[in-house]
Amino acid sequence: MSDVVGPRKKVAVKDLHFGMYVFELDRPWTETPFMFQGFTLRTEQQLDVLRKYCEFVHVDQERSDTVLKPQLAPVVPAAGTQLPAGPLPGTRRIAHVERVEVEKELAPARDARVHAEERISEVFNTIKAGGALDAGAVKTAVTRMSESIMRNPDALMLFSALKQRGGYFLDRAMNCSIYLITFTRFLGMEQADIERAGMVGMSQDVGMLKLPEALLQKPGPLTPEEILQVRKHVDLGAEKIQESGLSPDVAEIAGQHHEREDGSGYLHGLKGSEMKVIGACAGIVDTFGAMTTKRPYADAISPSNVLGIMHKWKDKIFNGWLIEEFIRCIGVFPVGSVIELNSGEVGIVISQNTVRRLQPRVLVVRDSNGNPVHPHKLLDLSKSPRATPEEPYRIRRTLEYGRSGVSAQDLFL
Repeated sequence: MSDVVGPRKKVAVKDLHFGMYVFELDRPWTETPFMFQGFTLRTEQQLDVLRKYCEFVHVDQERSDTVLKPQLAPVVPAAGTQLPAGPLPGTRRIAHVERVEVEKELAPARDARVHAEERISEVFNTIKAGGALDAGAVKTAVTRMSESIMRNPDALMLFSALKQRGGYFLDRAMNCSIYLITFTRFLGMEQADIERAGMVGMSQDVGMLKLPEALLQKPGPLTPEEILQVRKHVDLGAEKIQESGLSPDVAEIAGQHHEREDGSGYLHGLKGSEMKVIGACAGIVDTFGAMTTKRPYADAISPSNVLGIMHKWKDKIFNGWLIEEFIRCIGVFPVGSVIELNSGEVGIVISQNTVRRLQPRVLVVRDSNGNPVHPHKLLDLSKSPRATPEEPYRIRRTLEYGRSGVSAQDLFL
């Protein structure tokens, strides 16, 4: 049974199909677990929630991917399969319904990150002293973070972006793990593969801990000999991972994070069809993390600018389908991004809008004169709040991480 009004149609929940755009429910959105108003129906999880709470919904046929026709369930490549060059065949975009709101996940996310950082800091200190990689500590840290990300990835990504730095390699390991967990979740991989990706991100650079500090901190260009020495971190890391007792495929996949789609990477010059899915994802995440972080030889670049650069490298440096999905996953304005609004105010992106990626939720922390705003002002740009009576708020530009003057403690305590 359905009632049609123009392109919009009232549809019984039992008659819904994947691809339909649900813009209105038969009850207020706040009475359901849905975090956002309006979404494309793509997963069984979304459908289960609708069956539980609603008898009918309103569908916008113009915004639907298919007009009232059945659609195949989303298919994603299994982790560990080889990537063909170009877009992955048989894949579909998957819309996730967050289990809890980002505000409710902030405290659990903070606890997961703090606990993980304490454990991994001990692990890295042991490796620097000549000891072994503690597989149990890595697994425990990754499991706790993945549990938070499965509920809502925005909270942990926000906390990590704002957290005061605990050391370059420790932060890089934590953030690579968080982004890889988030990315593989977005791609619809199984839980075991998501956690495997988290362990890859956490351990892929442990070989760096065995290199001379002077080499790692050198501010100028490296000599050809020094470049070769730095590249040894891939093999050194693989040895540490293998000795630790982690699954052998973790070492193999971690060894691919510097391989590139066109074969220009190292150590083995693998091309796209020769890399594993998680290995290709690891290369994307590693590059994004490096370019958005200040290094001895380069300043940090704002997240949105980095995504623009990386997008130009698609089908060359990175698999084209994967880089498109990565940008969809974290958004043009990633959570934790420091942004300047057209009002001159400065804010922090605290959560994505899965329907309108250019209109995230923003926390204003500084006024147009650079003064702190207390209490912070929350703007949902998808609802067109007004900067002036004549003009709605919009994002003018993004700034580098750390430019807001706000720490994680300011928001999470």
